[in-house]
Amino acid sequence: MPVRTTTSCPAPAPGDGAAARLPWWGVVLPVLAFVSLLLLVSDPAAGPGPAELFTRLAQFAGR
Repeated sequence: MPVRTTTSCPAPAPGDGAAARLPWWGVVLPVLAFVSLLLLVSDPAAGPGPAELFTRLAQFAGR
């Protein structure tokens, strides 16, 4: 019985550009997470509390 061998894919040639593209949510979700955490650690007296923020996000997601 012959032995199976594995081969690796060749590396992309220089100048071919990006090998893979991110979907839209791959960029949007980290940005939203960063902004929401930034709002939570910022001065709480400057804006709505976290409970109101999550309520608004839930209402927005329900549309």
